[in-house]
Amino acid sequence: MAVIGFHASHEQIGPAQLLRDVQHAERAGFQGAMCSDHIEPWSARQGHSGFAFSWLGAALATTRLRFGVVNAPGQRYHPAVVAHAAATLGCMFPGRFWIALGSGENMNEHITGDPWPPKEERQARLEESVDVIRRLLDGEEVTHRGLVRVDRARVWDLPDPTPALVAPAVTAETAARSARWADGLITVHQDHATLREVLAAYRSRGGHGKAVLQVHLSWAESDDEAIAIAHDQWRSGAVPHPRTWDVATAAEFDEAGRDVTEEQVRATVLVSPDPEQHAAWLQEFIDLGFDELYLHHVGKEQSGFIETFGRRVIPALLTTENLSPADEQVTY
Repeated sequence: MAVIGFHASHEQIGPAQLLRDVQHAERAGFQGAMCSDHIEPWSARQGHSGFAFSWLGAALATTRLRFGVVNAPGQRYHPAVVAHAAATLGCMFPGRFWIALGSGENMNEHITGDPWPPKEERQARLEESVDVIRRLLDGEEVTHRGLVRVDRARVWDLPDPTPALVAPAVTAETAARSARWADGLITVHQDHATLREVLAAYRSRGGHGKAVLQVHLSWAESDDEAIAIAHDQWRSGAVPHPRTWDVATAAEFDEAGRDVTEEQVRATVLVSPDPEQHAAWLQEFIDLGFDELYLHHVGKEQSGFIETFGRRVIPALLTTENLSPADEQVTY
């Protein structure tokens, strides 16, 4: 059965309100949640960026949901620190935490003052970091010399089960390469042909585990309001790769998206005031083979979206056989 989850956008909503929002989402019927780990928002208009790991402890403690986080080890975070954080959350909330490990974006990583590496070096650094994290979560003492350096690190409190290490990928090439190490795949919604290529590349190289999709959408009472929200808050989504990975600050992102039109935003955000249309779009992603969908309403106000999708969209996507989040045992 597909899992319909809530994407908690730290970049747009302050951490206290976002905690209330995810609690509301659970009450409305969302079955899981995820967030990204940023220090910089995508736009100055968004204006927030809470610390994900602190927030995750509170969110896991005050809901019954399973949570994931997208994190970039290797520059802003030493991989041993990531392993330590993941292990502690895994010990406290067994089976309810997963982590997606990516190569990162300059907007978050430049704060260390170190140079922003080219893509191939970032990918190699990620793979070294994943190996370190996995070995630490397996209880090893790790020393490593390479693009990351580790000296006799050990995590003493080990979770059971070990949190899944999921691969974020937006291209077929990255998905295929990630299949060597990942416990699952997460990507963002794109055209169906590209999504099929990403899924096929991952599976054809032996990639196992869940296929997860983050969906950017905008819902409001009218189409004019929905597109205005999306254009104001998520025009950065229309900035193409690889520029997205290399822009350094929210101000630079705002400049990069200055001339993005509403029609360009519609190509990256599902915009409609009609819950049935959103349900139809989401069902298409399930039909493509995605096991979990995390819905990101790109507005700063979440309550109307949560209530409407809880009443009219999630029931249309889930069968009566689905178990409640408290009863369902979900594993990768």
